[in-house]
Formats: sequence, structure tokens, C-alpha cells
Amino acid sequence: MKALVAGATGETGRRIVQELVKRQIPVKALVRDLDLGKQILPPEAELVVGDVLNPDSLTKAIADCTVLLCATGARPSLNPSGPYQVDYEGTKNLVNIAKTQGIEQFVLVSSLCVSQFFHPLNLFWLVLFWKKQAETYLQNSGLNYTIVRPGGLKNQDNSESILMSSEDTLFEGSIPRQKVAQVCVDSLFNSEAHNQILEIVTKPEAVKG
Repeated sequence: MKALVAGATGETGRRIVQELVKRQIPVKALVRDLDLGKQILPPEAELVVGDVLNPDSLTKAIADCTVLLCATGARPSLNPSGPYQVDYEGTKNLVNIAKTQGIEQFVLVSSLCVSQFFHPLNLFWLVLFWKKQAETYLQNSGLNYTIVRPGGLKNQDNSESILMSSEDTLFEGSIPRQKVAQVCVDSLFNSEAHNQILEIVTKPEAVKG
């Protein structure tokens, strides 16, 4: 197994890279800024420069990888096309390249509540709407996939247990990014996570295991 992580310098993506390295899984980190990647990513990660909005740059990046984990996301900005470009078009480009390269599993980090059009987060240029469109594109691609929908993301880890549920059943809650990374990497080894949507938050009273 060799993994390509898209969005590798983001807060969630960098934790996915760290989790893969921790488990001694060879990993390529897709970065737009090579210097930033060198600063924040483990030295064991192979850095490859590319952009999800530039399909030509993805072909070289994905070469010799067998799984792909996507943790990209539009940053808050005044650009109304940001979520459309990054969360939808960027993911589409990754899916299309993954199909041509025979990727065995595509793990997509999405978000809780993507099915709720009138959610307040959609005031940010329809970010949840475009994440949902990306999910649908991946589901219809024929690729083996796992879609991870975390609650509100926290940078600080905690000792709470992960509460995992099925599609459109969790609508509130939060989770540390480190635990999101763990679920994403775990899904690579769990056939029951294949072609599934996993909604995750943490709860003090969640059952461990």
C-alpha cells in the first residue's frame, strides 16, 4: 500500500500524513507550497508539488500510489467560487485521475449536515452543497470509496471516544482532527468501511471499541 494525501498541509491533511507515517505506510503528500510542506510534514513523507485544480499535475503525483485520501477544503474567503472550485471541481479531478490510475480506495473527508441545504454553513458560498456534490460524484465513479463526515473540527485532541453513525443520522457535535485522521486510515484496512458514509463525532459516553 502507498497513499497519496491531497490537502496535506491543511490542519486535517497534515494529521492524516502523520497517522500514515506513524503506521509505517508509505505516503506521498500533495502540496502546493514545497517549503511549507517541508516545515510542517514529517520527513518520512514524500512531497510532491501539485494542485487539485490542475489535473496535469495530479498524474505524476498519483503515480505508484494505491490509495488516495482527500482532505482538501476551500478556505474562508471573499471568493464566491472557492467551495465550488476546491470542494467540487478539485475532488472531481482527483476522482477522475484515480480512476485512470486504478486506485484501490478513495477516502474523502466531507462534513456533517451536507444534505441540509438550509444549513447556516451554506451561507459560506454553499460549501456544504458543493461537498455533497463531490460525495455524489465519488459514489457514482465506480471507485471503492469511504466518505468520512466529521462534526465540528478541533485542533486539540481529547480522550473522548468516537461515536460513529450512518448517513444523515448525526447533526451536531465535534471531533478532534487527530481522530478524524485515525478513522480515515483505519478505513483503509476495514472492508466494512468500503462504499460507506461514516458520520463521526466524539462523546464522553460513547462506547469504546
